[in-house]
Amino acid sequence: MNVALVSVGDELLSGDTVNTNAAWLGECLTERGADVERATTVPDREADIARVVNEYAAEYDAVITTGGLGPTHDDRTIEGVAAAVGREVETNETALEWLATEGGYQHEDLAEGTAELPVGARPLHNTEGVAPGCVIENVYVLPGVPEEMKAMFERVEDDFEGETRHVAFVVVDEPESALISRFEELQERFDVTVGSYPGDHVRVKIQSPDEDAVDEAAAWLHENADVL
Repeated sequence: MNVALVSVGDELLSGDTVNTNAAWLGECLTERGADVERATTVPDREADIARVVNEYAAEYDAVITTGGLGPTHDDRTIEGVAAAVGREVETNETALEWLATEGGYQHEDLAEGTAELPVGARPLHNTEGVAPGCVIENVYVLPGVPEEMKAMFERVEDDFEGETRHVAFVVVDEPESALISRFEELQERFDVTVGSYPGDHVRVKIQSPDEDAVDEAAAWLHENADVL
């Protein structure tokens, strides 16, 4: 299963807020065997959200958006997603009723637009906040507040399945450029993929659905590199 992440928010693009949501979702989805193919940040503009979500919904099995939910002037995700899938926006009575019965809000206390969702969407109730998310076609719309996003994702995480991958990390005390030929040989010898992440040392990630192949590849690298 391949997934695209769309983070919405001017504050992410300006650097006022660090986008921890994309990193957290990437890790969770990868652990479930899903492949995160794209992670894109867009401003709080309906047209930008609609364009990117429309493109990704056609190209990937699922799209997850985070941020831009609520009734304020810069919360444009619901409208953007609705435009992307060709739906109107309306008050979702299920979401409104949940806010009244479970959230403890009187209808008149809620800001206008709080429970508006694309027509036909399945609401995702916000147990850590107010504004609901939703699922419409293959698009999952989640809040931007990390605690709210994580709680909501846990309710839909079973929708994201893939082939289990086994991973090993090997830390090598050599320049990355010196390891290129050994990385090529590693992938020729074993049915694994290899990633390398330079820093003070090179952190090598070996992964495969075959656990034995990962173990054998890691052992080979230990024998053929200056491993810490």
